[in-house]
Amino acid sequence: MAPDWAEALTPVEDRIDALGAFLRAEVAAGRDYQPTGDHVFRAFRAPLADVRALVVGQDPYPNPAHPIGLAFAVERHVRPLPPSLRNIYRELADDVGVVPPEHGDLSAWTSQGVMLLNRVLTVQPGVSNSHRNQGWEHVTACAIAALVRRAEAGAPLAAILWGNAARSLRGHLGPIPAVESPHPSPLSASRGFFGSRPFSRVNQLLLDAGAEPVDWSLPA
Repeated sequence: MAPDWAEALTPVEDRIDALGAFLRAEVAAGRDYQPTGDHVFRAFRAPLADVRALVVGQDPYPNPAHPIGLAFAVERHVRPLPPSLRNIYRELADDVGVVPPEHGDLSAWTSQGVMLLNRVLTVQPGVSNSHRNQGWEHVTACAIAALVRRAEAGAPLAAILWGNAARSLRGHLGPIPAVESPHPSPLSASRGFFGSRPFSRVNQLLLDAGAEPVDWSLPA
């Protein structure tokens, strides 16, 4: 975790300690969790000071060994790609002309200042939402509040909110402008996600704020 993120999350240290105890108890009971322990806080490795765009997800993919600690991303070897990610790639190509790679590793975006943050940072393999309401929401709410303080201090920031769970955060983003649409899952992508142009719209918001746009390309 980057030092400035560690400082920003100080108010929820007790929650993080309790979550560590929860995960150890889960393993002791024969219930594993993912992503791996070294990737749980991967979204916080890049400095808080570098974040320009926030993409909010729900919780890690439940498919065993898929999550890498970044919302919507998967391990490079995963085939086929998750349906939601395939739809994100389709919109990425239509919106900004990026040719998507065959893999689903989105970590290159983090070097561009894109934070891929799930609201819940762990999950039991095979069981979606299994770690919901265990305390992660307080941790990620603290993280979002830190981003809001940066925006209030004049830092250019923009958010992408896909689906109802993410869009429920709109009232907590303060001055951070957000691009909202239905979730990219197959159940809702055709109801407004396709054609929503989130990547170019976020870049325009950053340009309007005097910041550099995000390079959304991904290496092969």
